[in-house]
Amino acid sequence: MEILKINHKGLIEKIEKFLKEGKVLIFPTDTVYGLLADATNREAVEKVLKIKKRKEAKPIPIFVSDLKMARNLAEISKREEEFLEKVWPGKVTVVLKRKNNLPRILFGNKKTIGLRIPKYPFLNKVLKRTKLPLTATSANISGLSASIKIKQVLKQFKNQKYQPEIIIDAGNLKSSKPSIVVDIFGPIPKVLRH
Repeated sequence: MEILKINHKGLIEKIEKFLKEGKVLIFPTDTVYGLLADATNREAVEKVLKIKKRKEAKPIPIFVSDLKMARNLAEISKREEEFLEKVWPGKVTVVLKRKNNLPRILFGNKKTIGLRIPKYPFLNKVLKRTKLPLTATSANISGLSASIKIKQVLKQFKNQKYQPEIIIDAGNLKSSKPSIVVDIFGPIPKVLRH
């Protein structure tokens, strides 16, 4: 695992290169540390699942840079768009009807997709620079806790067979929880996680 500090010179360009090479990064977000990979790259997504020891049937949420990117991945009605404009950017993952533009491994057998525009300037710059939807799952092994503390995150992956290749170290993040998940695909919006 290669560790790069968040103030590393030319970091955005390096991150773009890593993501386009199919690497998996531990990355700071507006909630907890996450595992970032190019969501359009099936092999990179498979790596994320192996690193997390996560079953394929459990969907992985996706970071997007803007509503335009969200529309490429999901069917969004006018009513849904109005809701998204109120909660994005922010700590809200929204479940929508998905289009088939990403590897199926991300969704299991679900017809929906969880999307989010984060409120974390550095990550937003990466999303805009790469023009890629990125995996938005927490950097932890399934069943263990997500964390805002870089040392706790790294400890979970130490001595594991599958590990993230790059760590972007922003120190300890501000106290936070994983994002709220709201399903607006059905007739009545439902909070799935808060």
